[in-house]
Amino acid sequence: MKTFIISALISAMALSSTNAVSANDAHSNESVSPKNIIMIVGDGMGPAYTSAYRYFNDNPNTPQIEQTVFDRTLVGSSSTYPAPVSGYITDSAAAATALATGVKSYNDAIAVDVDKKPVLTVLEWAKTQGKKTGVVVTSQINHATPASYLAHNDFRRNYNAIADSYIDDGIKADVLLGGGWSYFIRKDRNLVDEFKLAGFHYIDKYSDLTNLPANKPVLGLFDKKGLPWALDDTNKHRLSLMTKAAIKQLENKQGYFMLIEASQVDWAGHGRDIAAAMTEMDDLAKTLEYLEEYVTKNPDTLVVLTADHSTGGLSIGRKTGASNKDIRSTYLWQPQILRTMSISPKAFATEFSKTELTIQQVNELLNFNISNDDMNELVKSKKMGVDSLNKYNSLSLSQQKNKWRPNVNGPILITIKNIIDKKTNTGWGSISSSGTHTAIDVPVFSFGAHSEKFKGFQDNTDIAKKIFTLLDKK
Repeated sequence: MKTFIISALISAMALSSTNAVSANDAHSNESVSPKNIIMIVGDGMGPAYTSAYRYFNDNPNTPQIEQTVFDRTLVGSSSTYPAPVSGYITDSAAAATALATGVKSYNDAIAVDVDKKPVLTVLEWAKTQGKKTGVVVTSQINHATPASYLAHNDFRRNYNAIADSYIDDGIKADVLLGGGWSYFIRKDRNLVDEFKLAGFHYIDKYSDLTNLPANKPVLGLFDKKGLPWALDDTNKHRLSLMTKAAIKQLENKQGYFMLIEASQVDWAGHGRDIAAAMTEMDDLAKTLEYLEEYVTKNPDTLVVLTADHSTGGLSIGRKTGASNKDIRSTYLWQPQILRTMSISPKAFATEFSKTELTIQQVNELLNFNISNDDMNELVKSKKMGVDSLNKYNSLSLSQQKNKWRPNVNGPILITIKNIIDKKTNTGWGSISSSGTHTAIDVPVFSFGAHSEKFKGFQDNTDIAKKIFTLLDKK
């Protein structure tokens, strides 16, 4: 009965996606499916991010603006809206559910429909087809996107329950790489030990990725929650490092399905942090470049990349010469300082909050020069943070109970990001300090076997439906 239900579901999905596949694809529809399918989600990566990366990546010593891997592999676009109950703007959970299952759901849903009933995911289906499966992310591995491929839950922030389901509902992945110590090693339960008992090799350092035992499932957790910003991490291309290791571990005669997520593009958008955003994009670009080489050697592999939504309302350009004395051109975006930064704004704010720095030391730390006015703003923001903390500490315990404990870093972080935005002329659509999601269509990139199926405009659910159809072919 279960087999019949799954087969019926796949047949229905194949029929519903017919209109999204052009007549030119008729021949490939009849051919053998890809042996390996790699699905990549650039979380929050709307079209402004890939455009900005082109200019960030540009070699200023050449007259042309060089194409990036995103330019080479762009094939179409996708709508992202969730189920009507949640309006037009999706969150990561509903979007990942659409990409993983082909079903629209409400914001916060993890692979359940609007009635909160579990829906089959492409990763689960790949597993039933005898393929190995893997998940590689820069967030915690039980965050919204990976969870929507691996679990079923009615609320995305049930992090412990989602982590528990990775064992309790049957282990569905052969490789799990990302962050998440705090959810997998808890006082009430040690899921890492349970994975070990199930035969998994556990690692917690990037250096361990180079010496994995062959033909053994792997769980790798490299931080408490999400990984550090690429700007601050010990390996600035940790997504590509994990991807290479995962592929080596997953390769087999039956093939594999792997989800990769550049999770922190979204976090940078929420933080309105263009410096962090560009280095997260660079990590994703290096991953995609590696996969281009991999597909050349393994042409039976399909790679599909899209975003779940766009975050922050990123604008490549903010003010003009008529509205800002610091801008010398009517239209301008200047990513030069972003190329030289070696520390994230968050890490800088932490250092500035605990150390008395001169302007020269600040310039050295940031790897670009700020003005005296900028320095004065940083000093003022630090005083604001200290004053807020002192005021909080002067309250009684009962008075503190219903208040947030101020963070000295907070005002400094806002100030340094504003300085960077002013110097680069970067704009953000959100009026709050936390950038929101937007409902704009997102780009779709694809290469390898059957990549032509993803050309043109489609809905995010169509991507899952096409993958289901390809996985169903023998």
